[in-house]
Order: sequence, then structure tokens, then C-alpha cells
Amino acid sequence: MNDLAMTRPVPVPVPASLKARRRWRRGNGKLIVGGVIVAVYLLAAALAPWITHGDPQLQDLGNTLAPPSTEHWLGTDSLGRDVWTRLVFATRVDLRVGFFGTLIPAVVGSLIGIIAGFGNRYMDSAIMRFSDIIVSFPLFIFFLALVGLVGPGEGFLFFGPGELPILIGFALISWVVYSRLLRGEIRRVRALDYVRAAQTGGLPQHRVVFGHVLPNALNQTFVYVFVDIGLAIVAVSTLAFLGVGIPLDTAEWGAMISSGRAFINTNWWLVAAPGVAIATLAVGLALVGDGLDDRIKSK
Repeated sequence: MNDLAMTRPVPVPVPASLKARRRWRRGNGKLIVGGVIVAVYLLAAALAPWITHGDPQLQDLGNTLAPPSTEHWLGTDSLGRDVWTRLVFATRVDLRVGFFGTLIPAVVGSLIGIIAGFGNRYMDSAIMRFSDIIVSFPLFIFFLALVGLVGPGEGFLFFGPGELPILIGFALISWVVYSRLLRGEIRRVRALDYVRAAQTGGLPQHRVVFGHVLPNALNQTFVYVFVDIGLAIVAVSTLAFLGVGIPLDTAEWGAMISSGRAFINTNWWLVAAPGVAIATLAVGLALVGDGLDDRIKSK
């Protein structure tokens, strides 16, 4: 037994540099796959009028609930509208609302997080307690109350009917995640040795902040933005499914699922197609965010 134990191979520890290279390659793979998925959706949104029948609201009441065919790739809905056309045009709505529903809270929350991270303890405590109050509001109930208060509204600039109240709701609620994330990263980076060395060496405060602290503290915010776009798209589709905000006759994935669920036993693709579109885009965005995270941690 002792001889066997002595001849048993001893595991060789993997060098840190090799682990970093593996993480870098893994991050690149996720970025490529996720980037391709997101790029396909962006191209579909940009080329929607040329790769579809052109009008997502065009009705053909003599050809309702038709199965998939060479003329209608995903069939038609209960009003004879081409499902493929509506699916592609819905990409524009969900990407637009998902992007701006993430960008606005990210900017607002990051600015508040910077104030909390660099401010004194009283300011930091006040901001954190206020964010606790905001987090206590259930998201979907808040949206129901907001849309009920201001109404779906008309289109504004390049936003369609019902989109603006949803963006306002995201701006009022979702900033908390970014403020807490950046505030925590700022306080972590400020405690690192190289930042303390820069301060001890007499480097001006603005150079310490903008040259050393913020560039390293913002990494996780950039990573989370891509994940949050996917979450925002899921939230928008859920609200549309519930009939909140975006009108049900709009070419939007959640609204398409809501209008097609009555025919799920006979025309299941009316629900499956937008559901797969939501899931695939969310996975692509998550892969991009995860890939960026791997590349950052491998440095």
C-alpha cells in the first residue's frame, strides 16, 4: 500500500498565467458566439423592410391562421398578418426599448454611484437608504401603477405608443443596481495598494480618480449592461404580454405571445416563434457580458 501511495501521480498546479490564457480564450469564444447572435438581430432590425413582406400590420382576413409555407414562413395570425414579418419588425421595438431602458438607468445610476463612492459617509448613507426604499417597490406593480397614472401615451420622437412610460419606469427603478455596483467597485479600487501609492506619491486627486479608480471600477458596469439589456427585453415582453404599456396590436414579441396563446393547441408556432426570439437574444447578450467578464478577469 505504501509503495502504491508513493507511486501515485501528484497533481501539478496550473500556473496563473496559463489560467489567465484559458479564461481569455473562453471569454473570446463567448464573445464571438454572443456577438454573432446579437449581430444577426441587429441586421434583422435594420433590414426588416427588405427581408419581410414589408408591413407588419397588413391584414388578409381570407387567409387567417395559415400554417407555415413558402409564402408565409411562419404562417399567419388570427387577422391574417404574416408572422415572420411581425417577428422581424418586433426586433426593432424590443431592441430599442431594451437598449434605452438600460442606457438611461446605467448613466443615472453610475453618476449616483460615483457620488456615493467618493462622497462622505453621510452622503453615502443617505443615497444607500434612498436606494433601499426604491428597491422595496415591486417592479411590475410599479409599472402597472405608472402606466395607469400617465396612460400609454402617443409616440414620441422615434419611440412608439406605450414605450415612453416604460422607459420612465426603468429610469426610476433600475438605476439602483448600477449605483450600488459602481459604488462598491469604487470603494474596492480605492483601497488597492497602487491607488494608495499614487495618493501617497502626491498625484493630484483628479488624476487618481479619472486615471486609476474609475477606469477599473467601471469594468463590471460595462459587463452588467449587456446582461441588463436582455433582462429589460424580457421585462418589456412580459409587460406587453400582460397588456401594460405597448398596445397588443403592436408588432412586439410579448404582444405576439399574448395574442397567439388562444391558438396554442392548433397553431403553436404563434407562441413558439416570439418565445424563441426572446430567449435566443437574451442568451446572446448574456454570452457577450460573460465573455467580457472573463477577458477582464484574465488581465
